[in-house]
Amino acid sequence: MTEKKLRVLLAESGPGAATAALRALFPEEQKRLDLTVVSAISTLLPTIHVVNPEVILLDLSLVHSDAPDVVRWVHRSAPTVPLILLAEESEKEIARRYLGDGALDYLLKGSMDAANVERVLKAALNQNTLGGLADLLRDPLTGLYIRDGFLTVGTRALDTARRNLSTLILVCMQIANLDTVRAQFGSSTAENSLREVAELLTGSFRRSDITARIGESQFAALAIDAAAPSSPVLRQRLENRVAALNGARGPWGPLEIRISAGFWSPKDARSFSEFLDAVEKGLRQPPVIPGQEMETCQTIHAVREK
Repeated sequence: MTEKKLRVLLAESGPGAATAALRALFPEEQKRLDLTVVSAISTLLPTIHVVNPEVILLDLSLVHSDAPDVVRWVHRSAPTVPLILLAEESEKEIARRYLGDGALDYLLKGSMDAANVERVLKAALNQNTLGGLADLLRDPLTGLYIRDGFLTVGTRALDTARRNLSTLILVCMQIANLDTVRAQFGSSTAENSLREVAELLTGSFRRSDITARIGESQFAALAIDAAAPSSPVLRQRLENRVAALNGARGPWGPLEIRISAGFWSPKDARSFSEFLDAVEKGLRQPPVIPGQEMETCQTIHAVREK
């Protein structure tokens, strides 16, 4: 295992075999495990948002007949986090079926020793590239994924959407006048502008969506399981927030923000990289005729009242 502290969220009905195996694998004195345990599904989702785990372990005894819905629900709440199911021997075939609903692997409770837990955790972290590379995939200025990170998690999200027959909306944004802001007001103001746009972007999307800074002045967000009709809503929300941001910028003047959006469905044969390229291309093109179902581009100029 890695030497860094591993954040694990365990949903288990009381301290059981999984807790014991994790404690054996990560002795307290080594302080390499950050373990959070919940005993009810009702507290699992809010805890995911608070803990930001790297691995989730879910005991099937907590979900009973609602297991397929719960597995999908947990996966959609944290699509980039490996989800490992804990099952009785009699539930083995059921656990295998849930692998198509978002679970990455399963562990049998009768084999819940430190060696097996370590094997499954290593496999999960290796398959989920974020495991050991989270810091390398983040932009130090904004905290968002960098381009490589966005391509990694976006590819996983698209593969999952293809399996689940769900849809995606990809939005790209660019600060077109960042060089002008830097030249007129300095590097500090330019960096603050980037942070402001990053906060605006993350505040406009759900926690389960994926946001990134994919270039010096360019950002992107991937809305998971988002229907095509929600695209105009997302665009309008962004436009309103850009206008509000520009109205509060005072002497630093407005930011010129270009927005391009695209929709993906399982009928689309493109890879995530090709999908991203197509939407990015919209940032360099004039707006299309309203009503066309192609990527669109809009440049927003918010004029401050003098």
